[in-house]
Amino acid sequence: MAKKSSIAKQKRRELIVKRAWDKRSDLRRISKDMSLSEEERELARLKLNKMPRDTCYIRLRNRCALTGRSRGYSRKFRLSRNCFREMALEGSIPGITKASW
Repeated sequence: MAKKSSIAKQKRRELIVKRAWDKRSDLRRISKDMSLSEEERELARLKLNKMPRDTCYIRLRNRCALTGRSRGYSRKFRLSRNCFREMALEGSIPGITKASW
């Protein structure tokens, strides 16, 4: 299981990204819009640089919903490989069975 602090940090970052998503996407759109003047685009880039680093979605890390493990993560099920295997063998995940032929 991952450290509780790293799980809490991830949840805090997700909340920050969600709050700042609209403002950040607007500034990115303005900074790339070639129909605007260079000063307006430069101002948008400066505002983007002054925003906190944690507002960027790139800093998020995919983590297992049960254990917080960051490696061996399956996006489809939001579980790490270990939790996925255990739950699949228990039959907790609908439609997943162990292969046999």
